[in-house]
Amino acid sequence: MDVDLIFKIAAIGILVAVLNMLLSRSGRDDQALMVSIAGLVVVLVVIVQKISELFALIRELFEL
Repeated sequence: MDVDLIFKIAAIGILVAVLNMLLSRSGRDDQALMVSIAGLVVVLVVIVQKISELFALIRELFEL
């Protein structure tokens, strides 16, 4: 596993957490929720791309 992937996901998580706290304290709870959902979607897209690369590697390895 690539360490850069872990750092990328952690950076997104930290950024989303800070934005969520700032928006919640300013009374914009609906926008804080949208930021959290957007962060989750971004992380899921990154993970799905890596899983796709893994399946392509397995197909290539076993010549399927």
